[in-house]
Amino acid sequence: MIEDEEAPATLVLGLGNVLCCDDGVGIFALEALRRRYAWPDDVALVDGGTLGLALLPMLESAQSVWILDAVMADAPAGSLVALEGESVEPALRDRLSPHQIGVADLLDALHWRDTWPERLRVLGLVPESLELRIGLSPGVAAGLERLVEAAAAELAEAGHELLPATEGSDETTAHDDRGDAARALGL
Repeated sequence: MIEDEEAPATLVLGLGNVLCCDDGVGIFALEALRRRYAWPDDVALVDGGTLGLALLPMLESAQSVWILDAVMADAPAGSLVALEGESVEPALRDRLSPHQIGVADLLDALHWRDTWPERLRVLGLVPESLELRIGLSPGVAAGLERLVEAAAAELAEAGHELLPATEGSDETTAHDDRGDAARALGL
């Protein structure tokens, strides 16, 4: 848990379940951002998985929050969806999977406690499949780069200096789906 005095100004939160195909797109996008850039101290990248209300202290302590997740929308699979302000809550109430019940509760708790961040932005892709399978569907995999680029561009526009990660650093380590599965299973 992040203590108030250590809280970053900006939280980038990847959400989803990597065991349910496209539901894991937020985690895949977060990991791509983590590998590509050396992040300033005022930005925290957090794999929120399916934690729901356990994420409340982090969201309450951040000034700006970017949520990366699968988002249901009337658009083809893999389409980029960007939400802010009044459009966030209704879109995340369309429950794609059990973790989004937790996201809806999390947003409600922010309102009830009057701790809504100064800025809350959701970037995601429209899912094609939520079946029990590790890895993204072809349509969503094709859109992943757009999601990562959009998140990086928005964070840079918000004033965060994004420098490329150096070769051989932890940020450039190759992504391993088996590690995601082990993490999701608590191993």
